[in-house]
Amino acid sequence: MNRAERVYRMPMASVYPLYVQKVERKGRTVAELDEVIRWLTGFDQRALQRHLDDGTTLEEFFAAADLNPNASLITGVVCGVRVEDIDDPLMQKIRYLDKLVDELARGKALEKVLREA
Repeated sequence: MNRAERVYRMPMASVYPLYVQKVERKGRTVAELDEVIRWLTGFDQRALQRHLDDGTTLEEFFAAADLNPNASLITGVVCGVRVEDIDDPLMQKIRYLDKLVDELARGKALEKVLREA
């Protein structure tokens, strides 16, 4: 199994606490994190919580998501790779989320993170 396949099989519930730690360390809230995830995926809070409770893999999580039409506006570098240049659609979605979490943790205004302004 290659690295990407291992990432795809990771439960969202194992990644989520890392996102929580990252944003809380920088003074942001779980509510803001959840809003970012809901914006990207189209899930409501109940659906997001269900995916976390059910151990949904990242692959299943993003397969069930209705990606925000403005997701293509997410650009920049995550782990040394430009998210807009990632060829694998699933890995690109995962990196979109990573990028949004990074922006939130860096203190960027929520409206900008959500590509509203």
